[in-house]
Amino acid sequence: MMKFSRLVLPGIMMIAVTYGLARFSFGLLLLDINQSLHMSEFISGLVSSLFYLAYCVTIVVSTVVTAREGPRKMIIFAGVSALIGLLLMASSPNAWVLALGVLFAGGSAGLISPPYGAAISLWIKEKVQGKANSWINSGTSIGIALSGVGAILLAPNWRFTYSIYAVLTLFILLWNYKVIPKMNSDTKLMFNQGRLTIRGVPGSVPVILASLMVGISSAGFWTFSRSYIEIAGVYSDWILSGFWVVIGVFGVLGGFSGFLIDKFGVSTSYRLGGLAIASASILLAVAPENMWLSYLSAGLFGSSYIFLSGVLIIWGIRIFIVNASLGIGVPFLLMSLGQIIGSLIAGLMIGLLGYATTFVVFGIIGLMAIVKGPRM
Repeated sequence: MMKFSRLVLPGIMMIAVTYGLARFSFGLLLLDINQSLHMSEFISGLVSSLFYLAYCVTIVVSTVVTAREGPRKMIIFAGVSALIGLLLMASSPNAWVLALGVLFAGGSAGLISPPYGAAISLWIKEKVQGKANSWINSGTSIGIALSGVGAILLAPNWRFTYSIYAVLTLFILLWNYKVIPKMNSDTKLMFNQGRLTIRGVPGSVPVILASLMVGISSAGFWTFSRSYIEIAGVYSDWILSGFWVVIGVFGVLGGFSGFLIDKFGVSTSYRLGGLAIASASILLAVAPENMWLSYLSAGLFGSSYIFLSGVLIIWGIRIFIVNASLGIGVPFLLMSLGQIIGSLIAGLMIGLLGYATTFVVFGIIGLMAIVKGPRM
């Protein structure tokens, strides 16, 4: 067994760079990138979609490889992929190189989650594994907050921003390389490869449907919330970037999901999180021109999204009890697929019905997701 902080701290930071800096920072820098590389809205939308495509492919690859070979290789590959992606984006002379960088950056997020679930199951005491998974998952919020601060301090120097992110990623990659143990004879005996299938697993259908619906309900906020408040009010650039920072800072509170699950159970925790994330969309629909209510909505969304992610991780691991990487990979893959579907639906609805109606509808979808919650 490893000391809790020795594994969890580098895990939090690796999630921060792969999800927050390599993946989610792109939306904040996209306007300046478009202007520098002379990309049309269609091209920028196409490039952005590659994050989701790469994520969906690599999370499947990572789940399979982790189940067969253990976590270390995929954790290192994830860091290398994030580093390559950030360097390519920082130096991209055109949209083609940028797209290649996006594939590597988006792929790094898919590679990292399943192996850390396996690492926790191998080297962290069982009674605190839920807390470890929740805190590592909260690294997304730290990365989002850092990307928001970067946008405030460094915009419009997006190349320099990505270069700084790449240097930070290199240090965190080396940290993980040093900390993550190799699979020796003892850990190979402990490592249960498990079954790479969801067929016939009791309780797998509810966690699949819930993950898909959470992904759909969160997509509108992730994709369009910043644009919504930008056109609804007269906000400065730092206030708009601050909206993103608030999502990240409050998302760190989601790290307490393991504690709350221990106290209230998975079912109650899931329903509380679902109610909060639905309320965030509806609140933003009501008052996007009010900075304080918009920031309140951002804080509510950030904390509830990371909290729900943690709940789905713990729920998935309990369902796929013999394969921790599958227990994480399935919910994250379905959430990502839901975000693809939700982004497409939200884009169409905004064009037809406007932002306010769209955000109310997505809030209602979030409420509907509560019905698919666990019975544990």
